[in-house]
Amino acid sequence: MDEIASLSYETAYEQLEALVAKLESGDLSLEDSVALYERGQRLSAHCQTLLEDAELKTRMVDDDGESGQA
Repeated sequence: MDEIASLSYETAYEQLEALVAKLESGDLSLEDSVALYERGQRLSAHCQTLLEDAELKTRMVDDDGESGQA
């Protein structure tokens, strides 16, 4: 999981898209499908965390800008 935590949003999202395509192909064993699904869940959670962090930073910048104009 440490490897996923170090990925940029763009890289994690690209890996998630590739993983979904593999899962949708239906050419995997059940074991491989479950492993990819679990990795996909971790990638998705990582992307969500990065998006939430970016949103928080944007709000902080907006709040600083608004309070500076008052």
